[in-house]
Amino acid sequence: MVFTNGCFDLLHVGHIRYLNAARRLGDALAVGVNSDSSVRRIKGKGRPVTSERQRLEVLSALECVDWVCLFGADTPLALIVKAGPDILVKGGDWPVAKIVGRDAVERSGGKVLSIPLSRGISTTGILRKIRRGRS
Repeated sequence: MVFTNGCFDLLHVGHIRYLNAARRLGDALAVGVNSDSSVRRIKGKGRPVTSERQRLEVLSALECVDWVCLFGADTPLALIVKAGPDILVKGGDWPVAKIVGRDAVERSGGKVLSIPLSRGISTTGILRKIRRGRS
């Protein structure tokens, strides 16, 4: 099983590319999703744009995603330890050495990988464009 996590607010093509790449690494993809309160603590005022229920529903509808789970902590460490994935992945903005849960996964014989992100595509960037009134 492959595990990843994130806010996944305003799902965009960068998310889709990333999740598809993660799924190709194993037989199933589990996604930990930050709760609304967790997103607010991490991303700040005005976030998330979409509720946790909506984000869970959208991710669950993706063919590449086999399982979703909401977590309210600032990190998914407890969820990663409980799930015990074979492969833990994060986006390329996370160096492998800083990926939360790396130690637990590697101790159990698993791999930890950083998947390159699509350049110039982010929820924060999309929100900036919307606020400026540009496409």
